Amino acid sequence: IGIFFGNPETTPGGRALKFYSTIRMDIRRKATIKKDEDNIGITAKVKVVKNKLAPPFKETLFDIIFGKGISKEGDIIDLGIKYNILQKSGVWISYNDIKFGQGRENCKTYLQEHPEIAKEIENKILTTAGLDKRISKEVPKK
Repeated sequence: IGIFFGNPETTPGGRALKFYSTIRMDIRRKATIKKDEDNIGITAKVKVVKNKLAPPFKETLFDIIFGKGISKEGDIIDLGIKYNILQKSGVWISYNDIKFGQGRENCKTYLQEHPEIAKEIENKILTTAGLDKRISKEVPKK
């Protein structure tokens, strides 16, 4: 007859699937990524609805390129701007004195063509976020 309140989307399988699942995510298409006239991917918005391993209800955006998967260069751009490693003025994105280009897609193309710069920015992001891959040799004190 229709749903008057709550989420109209249901998970098939009754209550068991919702109960026994460890992680449940709601994935939605936010925008379409185009190159010339062709659709080459989407920007996906993901919300963690249930998580038994970590805090739930986190949200994120990322690019999915058809035939390739999640765009690492897009994540580098987003996190680089978030942590002030990349400078954004209008639609221009730059790093130190290097201008990547006008627009996000041109910046992604530049990072694909120059993987050494992408790796350098990625390492700075990991260091700034406290996620660098160095393993401490020091034994923790009790």
